Amino acid sequence: MIISLRNSGLGKPGKRLKLVFRATYFVVVLSRELSSKSSKILGPILQRNASYITLNVDREHFHDVDKNALIDLVKEKNTNLLSQFGGIKKVAELLESDEKQGINGDPGSINQRIDAFGSNTYQKPPARSFISFVFEAFKDTTIVILLVCAFLALGFGIKQHGLKEGWYDGGSIIVAVILVLAVSAISNFKQSRQFMKLSKESSNIQVEVVRDGRRQPVSIFDIVVGDVVCLKIGDQIPADGLFLDGHSLKVDESSMTGESDHVEIHESHPFLLSGTKVTDGFGHMLVTSVGMKTTWGQMMSSINHEMNEQTPLQERLNKLTSYIGKVGVLVAFLVLVVLMIRYFTGNTDDEKGQKEFIKGVTKGDDIMNSMVRIIAVAVTIIVVAIPEGLPLAVTLTLAYSMKRMMRDHAMVRKLSACETMGSATTICTDKTGTLTLNKMKVTEFWLGKELFNEKRSLELNPEVVQMLREGVGLNTTGEVHLSPSSSIPEISGSPTESAILSWAVSEMGLNIEQLEQQYEILFVETFNSKKKRSGILVSNKNTRGIHLHMKGAAEMILALCSHYFDGTGMIIPITDEEKEKLETIIQDMASRSLRCIAFACKMTAEESHMGYEELQATGLTLLGFVGLKDPCRPEVKAAVQSCQSAGVNIKMITGDNMFTATAIAIECGILKDNEDLENAIVEGQTFRNYSPEERMRKIDNILVMARSSPFDKLLMVQCLKQKGHVVAVTGDGTNDAPALKEADVGLSMGIQGTEVAKESSDIVIMDDNFNTVTTVLKWGRCVYNNIQKFIQFQLTVNVAALIINFVAAISSGEVPLTAVQLLWVNLIMDTLGALALATEQPTDELMKKKPVGRTEPLITNIMWRNLLAQALYQVLVLLVLQFKGSSIFGVNKNTKDTLIFNSFVLCQIFNEFNSRKMESKNIFSGILKNRLFISIIGITIVLQVVMVEFLKRFASTERLNWGQWAACIAIAAISWPIGWLVKCIPVTRGH
Repeated sequence: MIISLRNSGLGKPGKRLKLVFRATYFVVVLSRELSSKSSKILGPILQRNASYITLNVDREHFHDVDKNALIDLVKEKNTNLLSQFGGIKKVAELLESDEKQGINGDPGSINQRIDAFGSNTYQKPPARSFISFVFEAFKDTTIVILLVCAFLALGFGIKQHGLKEGWYDGGSIIVAVILVLAVSAISNFKQSRQFMKLSKESSNIQVEVVRDGRRQPVSIFDIVVGDVVCLKIGDQIPADGLFLDGHSLKVDESSMTGESDHVEIHESHPFLLSGTKVTDGFGHMLVTSVGMKTTWGQMMSSINHEMNEQTPLQERLNKLTSYIGKVGVLVAFLVLVVLMIRYFTGNTDDEKGQKEFIKGVTKGDDIMNSMVRIIAVAVTIIVVAIPEGLPLAVTLTLAYSMKRMMRDHAMVRKLSACETMGSATTICTDKTGTLTLNKMKVTEFWLGKELFNEKRSLELNPEVVQMLREGVGLNTTGEVHLSPSSSIPEISGSPTESAILSWAVSEMGLNIEQLEQQYEILFVETFNSKKKRSGILVSNKNTRGIHLHMKGAAEMILALCSHYFDGTGMIIPITDEEKEKLETIIQDMASRSLRCIAFACKMTAEESHMGYEELQATGLTLLGFVGLKDPCRPEVKAAVQSCQSAGVNIKMITGDNMFTATAIAIECGILKDNEDLENAIVEGQTFRNYSPEERMRKIDNILVMARSSPFDKLLMVQCLKQKGHVVAVTGDGTNDAPALKEADVGLSMGIQGTEVAKESSDIVIMDDNFNTVTTVLKWGRCVYNNIQKFIQFQLTVNVAALIINFVAAISSGEVPLTAVQLLWVNLIMDTLGALALATEQPTDELMKKKPVGRTEPLITNIMWRNLLAQALYQVLVLLVLQFKGSSIFGVNKNTKDTLIFNSFVLCQIFNEFNSRKMESKNIFSGILKNRLFISIIGITIVLQVVMVEFLKRFASTERLNWGQWAACIAIAAISWPIGWLVKCIPVTRGH
């Protein structure tokens, strides 16, 4: 019948019948919906009293939920309100969420929740507009004085020569100033946008949720109300919610309340606030409000995350700028005084060769116009002298480097880390995931003193197998999800947990669901990096017997055991001889780079009143060892070698035992075969017990620290800093936070790293790879090197421009470079020059130099050698042109000044090539890789041709013929052989 109704050829009766069918179908479906949801519909009709909450009935999805009450529930930690809702389970039902299965992950269902409750995003303060950057650029005093002079010149010029001819001088300066301001504002605006983008990426945290019964990672921004979120140590709580289940869950609420005490979360106190951090335990939470509905969301919306802090290098550059600026002001003042004296003593001539000032004859307007012109020249000298391009160069370099580092899997959270990393002398690195692939796999299983391979595991005693299943399946933070559509179970959790669970499912026939139904969990001791173990106390629901299970580092667990199981299920006492044999097995596994995890248990036949601590205190029975292989990353050895050749010490700090740590360190190249292993390797406890003097004496020789605690890591960082090292530290755990904060550069791991670790770090290594740490080191050196290149380039221009104008003003009473021309030079060196030199990419040469260290001067002897040679050449050539140019070329004064201006600009263009390589004689090496540099040089040349050939009135220039252009290019090109010769002069690197 339905098929016939869908037929497009129906007549009027058929269409009516179709309409009646649809109406009937709608009524039936509606009645079913009403009957299935009667409790949800009837409840809200009742008025709010001690037992009920008023909920607004609406046909739209989730509009029967009192959202304000739901928000207040967690925000106010209101237990009365929670009981009025009917408890956490009723809240979950109301939000159509299941404690175990989570919510429906269908995009349509997710969108419905976002429509009803909002998204987990914050309203940011409006970004700064372009106009605000323009106004900020206008705050520069010298620019304001220059504009005042320009407007005065404009007024006097129009009054003296009329509008048609009189606007050129003042108008040209105004246009040039506006151009400089626009370029500066555009550059700062773009960098601001870039930093905002990076800030957004840094706050995009990955969170694990349960949807459709599967544990899956999602962005914090995609969390919705009703989501079941998995929490573990170090996580940031992504939204407001209620505790569903878990063990030993403690939360640091200091970010919200200011109280440093850690709050225990359990059934009686289930309230979890967005933005707080998990400090202990694990569990699941139900999300009840997101985004702007949470206190954290409202607080975050008022914070502007613009990355505009001053880095140490920027602060040093500001001092340098201030010093050079003072020299510039002094020179400008002297030029002003000299020009004024020469003018009023009748020693300056106008364009017609007549005296500009004759006492009692020259009009007041002419005098004022001449004064304004002289002041404008003096102010322009200040503009050129003050190297305002230096802060811009740092900003450009950092922004460009941050963008490129993001591509190389490193996200910069703190600007200063870029440049500090370039000075690093020591890197303290983790092992797991950083030096290794973090792809764990169980390769060996020992029961007592016997090795059991895949086939032999079938011979094991059933009782031993069952105890192993319990020890693995119950004492874990991982999860096994059996999908109806797939025969292969989906396993989630840390790499270690996942590997052990995979082994237990495939080799031991582990069935998690059966275990969870059979046992009740009484107590959980979560994994502790100090004790290096986890434990669980369970009760069998059928026999009421109590089982204790322990899991952790093999030698730690073995120390707790008095007996062990053999393959037949016999329990054998551990004598001194037996213990020695078992320790040898552990050492042998460790020497083959295997991570050795042991399982132990203890059983009581019936329910005991003894607690976890009492049971643990007495002898346990060893269930067995598993050996997990985590291969070294293939590229790590070359990366370690690269750092060592760059003068950077690599120290491995790991929780593994001495044998595993040694094997991995040799494999990675941290330890050499001929190394003095006695002094190069130390255990955390031994290092801790050294006297301060002994520690400081031995620390440089220590390359591997095994069995270390987070405190040992912090202690090592503090000692290295005391010895004058610039220390970079990698870390992933919550307990690594103190060491990450203490280090000069903290590098957290993006995959395995907890949110607490990331919060404490300066750079996040997105792929947990040591090779990326090396890349960050290379970029850090590149940032410092690029800024030094720009300082050398800019100071050459500064020194040359100041000397030329000063000498010319004193000797002839005029300056060869006008205000507009000097502003154009300023534009070339400040903006285009910064952009060209700031975007040089790192080279392998950088990794052949020794670290810069803390005390090396910003302007080295090498830089002084290069810049003084070039500045001296430019000054000599241009002063020759100033005094003899007219006779050499047979040209008038205006053409001679144009030749000086053109030669000066072309000298800077050619010198940009010299600045690319401060030490290498081959200045063209790798130039084709930097297309931006070539483009900027091309743009500068084109603009210079336009200035000289087409903007005669604007730039005060004259057209030059081919011969004159060739002469200017030849003068500029000589700077290349000069640069080559100068680099033959050996100098020390220091002051």
